Amino acid sequence: MQLELLQKYDVPVPRYTSYPTVPLWDTEGTSAQKWMEHVQLSFLRNKEISLYIHLPYCEALCTYCGCNKYITKNHAVEYPYIQAVLKEWRMYTSRLPEKPVIKELHLGGGTPTFFAPQNLKLLIEGLLAEALLPDRYEFSFEAHPNSTTFEHLKTLRDLGFNRLSVGVQDFDVEIMKIINRFQTIEDVQRVTRQARDLGYESVNYDLIYGLPKQTQAHINKNLDLLTELMPDRIAFYSYAHIPEMKKAQTAYSEADLPMGIDKLNLYTLGKEGLEALGYKDIGMDHFALETDELYQSQLKKKLHRNFMGYTANHTELCIALGASSIGDSWTAYAQNEKATKDYLLRIKKEDLPPIVKTHFLTEEDLEIRRRILDLMCNFQTTWPGQSNYRPTELKEAFAKLAKDGLVKVSENQVEVSLLGKSFIRNICRVLDARMDRHQKKVVFSKAV
Repeated sequence: MQLELLQKYDVPVPRYTSYPTVPLWDTEGTSAQKWMEHVQLSFLRNKEISLYIHLPYCEALCTYCGCNKYITKNHAVEYPYIQAVLKEWRMYTSRLPEKPVIKELHLGGGTPTFFAPQNLKLLIEGLLAEALLPDRYEFSFEAHPNSTTFEHLKTLRDLGFNRLSVGVQDFDVEIMKIINRFQTIEDVQRVTRQARDLGYESVNYDLIYGLPKQTQAHINKNLDLLTELMPDRIAFYSYAHIPEMKKAQTAYSEADLPMGIDKLNLYTLGKEGLEALGYKDIGMDHFALETDELYQSQLKKKLHRNFMGYTANHTELCIALGASSIGDSWTAYAQNEKATKDYLLRIKKEDLPPIVKTHFLTEEDLEIRRRILDLMCNFQTTWPGQSNYRPTELKEAFAKLAKDGLVKVSENQVEVSLLGKSFIRNICRVLDARMDRHQKKVVFSKAV
């Protein structure tokens, strides 16, 4: 990949977890009541839902992390938080005409395995008491290797969990020290082995490139260990350095961070190494073995992406519980109170979810989001030939990307090239009408 392309496209752009992106939501008409009406309408279209639970607590602060978390060693916080989440769940289920069918459930954080196995059991049983399960469903959770015990794995497996995502980041001990993360290779090996022995169908590893002091030797070491462990999926994320938003990232010097071409070389080495091991590039930062459901879903053009990441399950309604969590009714988004203390206080006092902001999608939003999802999941879309939205400008913008070899354009289709997959965020940015119109300064991480 030429240096000039990197210089041109390695600019701050959204990851497009949603469209519009959260900083560009129209929050002026924020309303928990109106959000609930959108939830109800979505449920009437389809009773199958996705359910996300945010468990924010961590015992230690990993300085690289951009997630919403609450640092404490006081495990007395577990039970009250679970009761608050279950109360919020009943705020939804009490307003639905019948029990929802949970097609997909994910525990995120924070550190879900901060919670004791018996408390996680209390949480899941409380959720399931208000819902039904289809013949085929997916339950998953994020596992910190250092805190995930056999009891955690067995308890959750007995409750129906069939997938886990292990937060590896990097296998090197020195890098772990720099980012204040405490785990060992043996921890990762143990959790992986125990999960497979218990019958978990899919194990994902989160890995990061661009961490402080990380070199190509570290990437090669990671690949060697992956050869032994062979998780079913890999999320190979770019480290997002935004110290103006995440103060913990000031704990190390920016001089220690691989930047520009050095960071791109880490990604290229990792991507080529993963592909040599048999992993397929299924979308932005994500790889899967041919036997994995995500890859099979992409082959059938049924891959979907929501706030929980890539998924083989496409549900229009995603209900999100817990501090800072974001729900999606397909026609609206809503985010809860970010601060854990504020979330708990509002749950105690109010009878509607503690929404802090909403966005209700316009017709233009819906069209653009569908096209962005096409690009993210299938690496192609039928824009601009079949669009009502500024076709001339889009045609010109895509022509520029085609000239750089990032896309192939025909009359009614835009297809992402092999080179363009590394810049999928930039390609989606072309479609972002709200960013084009927005004047306020918004902080995003760089594309590479």
